[in-house]
Amino acid sequence: MKKSAQPAARIVSAHGRHYVARLEDGRELQAFPRGKKSDIACGDRVLLDMQGEDQARIAEVLPRSSLLYRKDMWKQKMVAANVDLVAIVVATEPSFSPELVARILVACEAQQVDALIVLNKCDLAAALPAARAALEPFRRLGYDVLELSALQGADALRPHLAGRTAVFTGQSGMGKSTLVNALVPDARAATREVSQALDSGKHTTTYAKLYDLAGGGALIDSPGLQEFGLAQLDVNDLEQAFPDFRAHLGSCRFRDCAHDSEPGCGLRDHVAPDRLALYHLLRHEITTAATPQY
Repeated sequence: MKKSAQPAARIVSAHGRHYVARLEDGRELQAFPRGKKSDIACGDRVLLDMQGEDQARIAEVLPRSSLLYRKDMWKQKMVAANVDLVAIVVATEPSFSPELVARILVACEAQQVDALIVLNKCDLAAALPAARAALEPFRRLGYDVLELSALQGADALRPHLAGRTAVFTGQSGMGKSTLVNALVPDARAATREVSQALDSGKHTTTYAKLYDLAGGGALIDSPGLQEFGLAQLDVNDLEQAFPDFRAHLGSCRFRDCAHDSEPGCGLRDHVAPDRLALYHLLRHEITTAATPQY
């Protein structure tokens, strides 16, 4: 008996082991992974084994162009797959973590995905100078910073999103969902529908959700985060993910230089101390996570 074709679909929302998949004809249905392990992200393209009219099992995850995810010693968390832009949303209020921004930028560099820093709530003028100062080191590294207010000026983002698949990421309270609602008029209604389907919270973003954009492209709204581990990288990947390191890599006296206290290090005199400190912190986390725990 000939096996029926497995329809292709895109994962448009992800909550734990529960997913919503959109078929090529636009129909959406609930989808579940095989077995207990679930390494599937919003934005993944998959093949399905149909289990009825409105349910399916995910038979295969198709090759990805990119995968943004975070990993520490204990767990990993998928953020989004097949994106070509990561929009890191920060705000004038509440305050944000520059280290978290830097970690996400390292993840973007490792995946060769474009990054855009979005400074939201710029209508709060009293807090604007401090936020700009916190982002100035990233500007100096060459990253674009877009200043706006989601309540009045979200349209400034549209040229950056057109024709692309982008993901909003960053801490809670930065206004990611407000931006989504401004850019996608029916997003709030869609979120309520998915919340009911996945039995998740309705007042904050607790799952990743993909929205199609008018005129082409897609936007993934992801849950707020407070940390971003990078244990999935090895030390060589980590070095290459610092764009300010690249011109000086290979100039150290010792091939296995850790860019710490070794004589003849080619980086220490050329890289900002805070960037070296971040590199050493991440290197320590990576090597610790790679060490077996007994």
